[in-house]
Amino acid sequence: MDRLRPPRPELEELVPYDAKDVRAEVMLASNENPDNLPGELLEKLADRVRDIEFNRYPDPLCAHLRKLVAEANGLEPANVLVGNGGDELILDLLLAWGGPGRKLLDLPPTFSMYGIDAQMTGTEIVRIPRRADFRVDSDAVLARVAEGDIDIVVVSNPNNPTGDISPETLLIDILNTTDALVVIDEAYFEFSRHTMRPHMERHPNLVVLRTFSKAFSLAGLRAGYLLAHEDVIRELTKVRQPYSVNRFTQVAASLVYRERVVFQAGIHEIMRNRDTLIHGLSGMDGVTVFPSEANFVLFRVEHASALWRDLLHDHSVLIRDFSRTPGLEDCLRVTVGTDSETRRFIVAMEEILASRHASNIFGLSAVAERHQNGGASSDE
Repeated sequence: MDRLRPPRPELEELVPYDAKDVRAEVMLASNENPDNLPGELLEKLADRVRDIEFNRYPDPLCAHLRKLVAEANGLEPANVLVGNGGDELILDLLLAWGGPGRKLLDLPPTFSMYGIDAQMTGTEIVRIPRRADFRVDSDAVLARVAEGDIDIVVVSNPNNPTGDISPETLLIDILNTTDALVVIDEAYFEFSRHTMRPHMERHPNLVVLRTFSKAFSLAGLRAGYLLAHEDVIRELTKVRQPYSVNRFTQVAASLVYRERVVFQAGIHEIMRNRDTLIHGLSGMDGVTVFPSEANFVLFRVEHASALWRDLLHDHSVLIRDFSRTPGLEDCLRVTVGTDSETRRFIVAMEEILASRHASNIFGLSAVAERHQNGGASSDE
C-alpha cells in the first residue's frame, strides 16, 4: 500500500507538550533543582551501582521505595504508587478515571499535561479559568462539581506556572461536594509545606501527587509517587505500564528519600533566593511579579517574548516563555537558581530594561525634534 491509515481523529487538534531542548549557561526554565545530588549521595550511589542487576527487570511496583514513602507519610505501602515521574502517574489517573464519556475539571492556566492527557484518553475537558490574580474561582468550581457529572478534578498546589496556593478550605469543600477523584498535585510541596495528606482518611476520593524531580535533584531520572486510598491504587495498577520505573531510578530514589534531610539546607537556600528574585523583579519598572510558594516566579512585562530572546541570546540565560498561553499573556516564568544564577538573571533583566528605557527616551526625543522642525527629519 502507498497510503497510511490515519490515527485517531481525537489527536488532530492535540498540541504536544513543548519540551524544547534549548541550552544556555544559566538554565532557569524547567523548575529543576539548580544543584546536582550532594557529593556524599553520589558516592553512595556509585557504590550501589555495582550491585544492580541491569540484566533483570526491575521490581514492578518499587516495593522498597513504596515502603519508605509510606512510612514517612504514616501510611501503608498499599496507599503508595511510584511512577516514571509524575507525568506517568497523571496519565494513569486519566486512563483509570477518564476516557470517553468521562469529564476532567481543569483550572487553567495550569500544568498543560492535565489537558493533554485528557485529550489523549478521549476525556472531555471542562475548563473553569482562574481569576485575573490566578486564584481559583471557588464559587464556579463548587457549583460545577455539585452538578455531579465530573469524574476527576486536578488542582496543582502550588499551581504551576503561577506559584499560588489554593486555600485548604476550598479543597476540603471540593472533596465534600463530589465523589469524583480529586487529585492535588503537590509537585512543589517541599517548598510550600502545604499538603492535603492529613485529609486522606476522611476522603477516599483524595489523591496526593508528588515528585523527586524538583526538591530532590532527580529530574534526570524521572521518579514520582502518589498517595491514595488502596482502592484507588488497585485500579491504577490495572492501567500502568509494567516495569515503568527502572532499577537504577529505584535505587537512586530510595537512597535520596531515605536521606532527604541532606536536601533541607538547599531547599531553604532556594526559598531565600526566591525572595531575592521577587524583591529584585518588584523593583523594576514595568514588571508585575506574582507571589509564589514554589521554586519559580511568574512575572508580566511588555514585549515578553522579545525580552525572553534577549535574555537567551545576549546573556545566555534561559527562562520559560508563557506569553502566548491563554490567561498568561506577556508572562514569563523564571526558576529559582543558585545565588550566582539569581544575580546574573537580575543583572541581565536590569540591563535589558534599561536599554529599552533608553531607546524609548531616544525615540521620544527624535519625535519631539521632528515636531520642532515642522515634522521633517534633520536629514531631509
